[in-house]
Amino acid sequence: MATPSKNAAIQEIAADFKESTAAVLTEYRGLSVAQLKELRRSLGQDNKFSVVKNTLTGIAAKEAGIDAFEGQLSGPTAIAFVKGDAVAAAKSLTDFAKANPKLVIKTGLFEGKALSSDEVAALAALESREKQLARVAAVLKAPMSQLVRTVDALRAKQEQGGDAPAAEAPAEDAPAAE
Repeated sequence: MATPSKNAAIQEIAADFKESTAAVLTEYRGLSVAQLKELRRSLGQDNKFSVVKNTLTGIAAKEAGIDAFEGQLSGPTAIAFVKGDAVAAAKSLTDFAKANPKLVIKTGLFEGKALSSDEVAALAALESREKQLARVAAVLKAPMSQLVRTVDALRAKQEQGGDAPAAEAPAEDAPAAE
């Protein structure tokens, strides 16, 4: 029979899984408390980096309907629960792992799909959500800007006394159809 404290821990981990858009399973063997604190700070306020017990995490994952971590829960384990931008969190984790090789990214979960450590690294290689949105906005804005410049050029030409565009020629100049 599980103790009330273990049940509470299972419920907390299951809730973290359900509330997160992504989760990354890591092994932190050999990292100091100061390094873990630095990692938590680099992940930001929206994300949570928790050292977890493997058996309780396995139970909580099953309760949350997650099977991505099957066979991966061994050794000293910590999970980054991502509630904000998954790309930014993946970048923080991979950058920290490059600087501190003792942090090993085992696997991940993003939008219900299991990710390998290589796929987590590929997610980190993407641009942030804000940059992607800015790029889309620029692509959408470009044709409008071109249209405005063209219309403004036509207006300026007409004001200078230039010929009107052929599309605006009076109808009586056109030959009559017989």
